[in-house]
Amino acid sequence: MSKFYPFRNPYESLIDLLIQSPQNKKKFMNKLASCGGLLYEDEKEELELIRLMGVPLVENEDYFLLSTLQTPFKNQRFCFVDIESNGGDPTKHQVIEIGAILYESGKIIDHFESFVFCQYIPESITEITGIHLDDVVDAPNLSTVMQSFRKFLGDAVFVAHNVSFDYRFLNAMFYQSSLGWLCNRYLCTINLARKTIPSVRYSLSHLNEFLEINTPVIHRAYADALTSLRIFEYALKNIPEHIITTENLIAFTTMNDPVFPTLEILQNL
Repeated sequence: MSKFYPFRNPYESLIDLLIQSPQNKKKFMNKLASCGGLLYEDEKEELELIRLMGVPLVENEDYFLLSTLQTPFKNQRFCFVDIESNGGDPTKHQVIEIGAILYESGKIIDHFESFVFCQYIPESITEITGIHLDDVVDAPNLSTVMQSFRKFLGDAVFVAHNVSFDYRFLNAMFYQSSLGWLCNRYLCTINLARKTIPSVRYSLSHLNEFLEINTPVIHRAYADALTSLRIFEYALKNIPEHIITTENLIAFTTMNDPVFPTLEILQNL
């Protein structure tokens, strides 16, 4: 995730190790210290910190591992997210609306929707989103919304259409709000759709119409998050049978499809 500079997550290298395989506890804690962690004297507090930042960390007697390595994707908790912002550069602009949906075991279990206070919205953004300055002048400030969203997101897998934009932007908003970094595993529904849905285009608006999802509103955060979720559901009908765990599914959406430890191996650790 180094492309998210200047809000670079110092825990990246540690997460990269955990993505590949479970890590010996002692080696894990040494790596945590070397990558800029151990902000607290108590290791338990440090581990709680990275969990609060979205790392789905679990442990057994000898190892730390990501729950996404062993959780079947059908049982995984996903958070479908979309944002609207008053510009495209998170060093200069900010989020003005967040919409998100928690989805687990094939069901919507909760939702999040909020405007964010800001002092300026360009006309071009209003034309695209329909959001006016009057809509956000009485909204909670960025820090308040980000704290609420952090709690809502938990350690769910972060899912969005063109996930790099939403993830990068919210990573910056967390950082600016003194809430650390966004460390959740993430998945892009554009990449998933490209591997599972024959289509001439993969924009949210095109797939909304092509797949007859027909969400009535476009370029508003909650509506776009819902459309992304419906694309995800459609795509899952066409994935290969060897995709079982959440990490299998995430890997499938990328150019490379590495072999992860099987459930049997993990269960024998």
